[in-house]
Amino acid sequence: MDGYPQKRLIRKLDLELFLASLKPQPNPQASLEQYTTSEQIAANMLYLAAYTNGDIADKRVLDLGCGTGRLGLGAAFLGAGEVVGIDVDPLAIHEARENRAKAGLAFELINGDINAIVGRFDTVLQNPPFGVQTREADRAFLVKALEVGNHIYSLHNHPEVDERLIKMLKSSGGMVQVQPNTFLERFIAKHGGQVTAVYAMLMTIPKMFDFHRKLKHDFVIDLYAIKK
Repeated sequence: MDGYPQKRLIRKLDLELFLASLKPQPNPQASLEQYTTSEQIAANMLYLAAYTNGDIADKRVLDLGCGTGRLGLGAAFLGAGEVVGIDVDPLAIHEARENRAKAGLAFELINGDINAIVGRFDTVLQNPPFGVQTREADRAFLVKALEVGNHIYSLHNHPEVDERLIKMLKSSGGMVQVQPNTFLERFIAKHGGQVTAVYAMLMTIPKMFDFHRKLKHDFVIDLYAIKK
């Protein structure tokens, strides 16, 4: 962490408790793949960006597809200089405003399509739709993130079901560094980015929609750290 500007060092547990205090999406839509980023996953992502790579404190941060604002408010909590969030869902933005008021943190919120974003940001944080309902829905988020951001932290579905990796993540509760998906790596390179690291994490979602057959579903997601 030497050499990186830090306003204050926040314990990871305190970050997780802060994130857990924020309201999730009250009426998630399957078509938008609105699954709440768990506090553990969000904390892992934010801690990597803030304290391993120095990409949060005093930086201009964009939460792309912000939902109820968990990643953006987490960045503000860790000392970001300016945070902007955008989401197409007006209900999500309403809840994000409620969370902002409760947290008492500066967070500019925009209700609109991600293509409304212009300008430059030091860091982009995003949990885009994985493309389960709309094929390749995450690609538009990557393109926009690489258009406006210098450093990107983006969550994506792991390319295969890996029971051994799931078991490992269940026992460790953290992150495991893995190789990037070849297609995603090429796509990112095509749009001017370079994958610097990929970390696998375990995501658990409860039964939320009619098409869900299990009470809960465990699967692996990959956190891509990308630089422009």
